Amino acid sequence: MRTIPADTRSERKPENRVDVQEHGMAPDGSRSATDRRLFIQLQVFTDCHDAEAVAKKVEASGIEAVVYLDVNDPRGVGLLTMSEDPARFVTLVRPLVNDEPFGSLRFRPELAMLGRTYASGYEQNVEDWLLGRPRRNVLDPESPWAIWYPLRRIGAFNSLPDEEQKSILREHGGIGRLYGEQGLAHDIRLACFGIDTNDNEFVIGLVGKDLHPLSHLVQRMRKTRQTSEFMEKMGPFFVGRALWQSPKP
Repeated sequence: MRTIPADTRSERKPENRVDVQEHGMAPDGSRSATDRRLFIQLQVFTDCHDAEAVAKKVEASGIEAVVYLDVNDPRGVGLLTMSEDPARFVTLVRPLVNDEPFGSLRFRPELAMLGRTYASGYEQNVEDWLLGRPRRNVLDPESPWAIWYPLRRIGAFNSLPDEEQKSILREHGGIGRLYGEQGLAHDIRLACFGIDTNDNEFVIGLVGKDLHPLSHLVQRMRKTRQTSEFMEKMGPFFVGRALWQSPKP
């Protein structure tokens, strides 16, 4: 066995560098990367007797947001906020929801969700995928209906070979694209590893003109291999209709 001198060995050792960027692929096949992403948070409240006052308060704050009427709670409202800087959830959103009229409402922590946009490595316009598309979907006045829910896969999924994982995800993603191309439902996919109180891995938002196609999409996804074999938990589900939205970008 040939022994490499200590000084030479250290020079040849590959650099250990953690890459936290989001990666995409340009139309010419070259790789692209960015360190920008969008954080989205949902907070839900009940005991609301004046949803219009809530909407006016949020509008006056200037925060990019959506106010939902909770379909399953006649006194419930949901507040969806978004920012590239997660510190804004503490410096701007937190004071907002501690002031009136939010201060008189009861917070429902079991429906709180927080996640970040992410790329799979194949998106041709990665910054638009991470920042533009989610905003357009969430703030589209033609898509007032929304279903938001967290999910966690079983650990066995992570031990599958990469190609098998990709095949499973392609099946899931292909169904979502089909609904989007027909204008039935548009999705917002967020990763929430380590920032979800219940150790969920993803937060999914489905938005559209009507509620039925959103429910239909969830139903159809149950037959995919990812959901039928590798899903540990989904929900709780928040179902709302937008009362107010920030202007669409």
